[in-house]
Amino acid sequence: MSAVGRGRGNPPRLQWTEVSEQSLPVREEMLIGGEWVGSDTSIDVLNKYTGERIARVASASRHHVAEAAAAAEAAMEHAAPEPFERFKILRRASDLVSEHGEQLARTMVSEGGFTTSEARVEVDRCSQTLLLSAEEAKRIHGDVVPIHGAPGQERRLAFTIRVPIGPVCAITPFNAPLNTPAHKIAPAFAAGNAVVLKPSSLTPLSSALLCEIMAEAGVPPGFINLVHGSGSDCGRWLVEEPRFAFYAFTGSTSVGRSIHSGAGLRRTQMELGSISGTIVCSDADLDWAVERCVGAAYRKAGQVCTSVQRLYVERSIADEFADRLGAAVRVKTAGDPSDPSSFIGPMISEDAAIRAEAWVDEAVEGGARIIAGGRRKASLFEPTVLNDVDARARVICEEAFAPIVSIVPFDDLDTAIQHLNGTPYGLAAGVFTQNISTAFVAARQLHVGTVHINESSSSRVDLAPYGGTKDSGHGREGPKYAIEEMTEERLITITLRPLGSDSA
Repeated sequence: MSAVGRGRGNPPRLQWTEVSEQSLPVREEMLIGGEWVGSDTSIDVLNKYTGERIARVASASRHHVAEAAAAAEAAMEHAAPEPFERFKILRRASDLVSEHGEQLARTMVSEGGFTTSEARVEVDRCSQTLLLSAEEAKRIHGDVVPIHGAPGQERRLAFTIRVPIGPVCAITPFNAPLNTPAHKIAPAFAAGNAVVLKPSSLTPLSSALLCEIMAEAGVPPGFINLVHGSGSDCGRWLVEEPRFAFYAFTGSTSVGRSIHSGAGLRRTQMELGSISGTIVCSDADLDWAVERCVGAAYRKAGQVCTSVQRLYVERSIADEFADRLGAAVRVKTAGDPSDPSSFIGPMISEDAAIRAEAWVDEAVEGGARIIAGGRRKASLFEPTVLNDVDARARVICEEAFAPIVSIVPFDDLDTAIQHLNGTPYGLAAGVFTQNISTAFVAARQLHVGTVHINESSSSRVDLAPYGGTKDSGHGREGPKYAIEEMTEERLITITLRPLGSDSA
């Protein structure tokens, strides 16, 4: 591995960071083979509320990508730590995430625009994801195969073991810059694989801190590598790199399709786009439904794959529900994410907020009514509720990825299910009802990866399997399930010689 540009360097001076002995350095460099590596080119990291530059991270060249992949391959050639050692390392990493929680939260508030409460939830979930992965590192197992039941196989034993799949490439988005990388790299390492992580260039600092924590926890050099860069360059080079055996990606369907195509026969796990919807039936607890939908629609300024974008409400309660939802949302504010009074912070960029504003304006021109919100200031876009939306409007037909909810009345459950299924996507759905029959019909007929009864579409517990169908991708996250994806099943057979037979 080349030593050119190698070196620890100085951490960036972030204006909002309180320097203390307990603070981790926020690395501007990349991590390759256990060393922090500089570059001749860099990427500016902006405070998403003020627009000010807070850091400048090294941008990977094609050579850096090749070095990172080679480091991962070389690490695996020397074998991973034993399962119990991997458990201890990941458990220590979980503890360190909690210890450095406030620093991690401040980082996400600044680079991601999350409110402090949203960022702290992300920290807590990341700690849990690491701990779950630690526990699963001790539980990787195969199965006994009843081969002796086949004709002529009476003296044979068979069983399977699970072995690491090989170097893993993880590519993650801006909207969960700590927990989504954890969902990739922690199960990969728990399974005995080395990883190269490319986080979003919009929010790279949280991932750099996580990699620093993993290294401090004892992950051997080469098992965790970090590169920065654009998807068009760095992402493409990663897909072209032949050393990777597995790609774990969260992001848009178009990019996921490109990665999956470039991977060829190599395995992939794809968590892609969605137009998530939630059904509210007339027998639902409306207070509970409104509360859950408000929380699910607008967290992280609506920039979540499972955010409630479409609300299908039974017509007999549609007006009452709209009134309640509008009243709940009108008191919510978009503002400085570090201000505790702000309900949501900025969108990831002003361009994203301008797009959201344009989509709402188009819907209004098509006859929609704004019940709450609808206004923009720079990168801030108010939590918005629309009613009477034309079914052809983009806020209904395309993934908004913005704090916008459209209410759509329905007359019967079959119609609501048909409309919710009527997109290329299938990530998650919610159904609010007190009727067990309604719940089971919806659970069976909704073409999505997850159906939540009496929760919104955006309800996730990190230990559960998580993933979609159709254009929302394939494969499952959740440490136990991701480890199954990132290991290969190997069949072992043993033929028993008859007692007293010649051993020669």
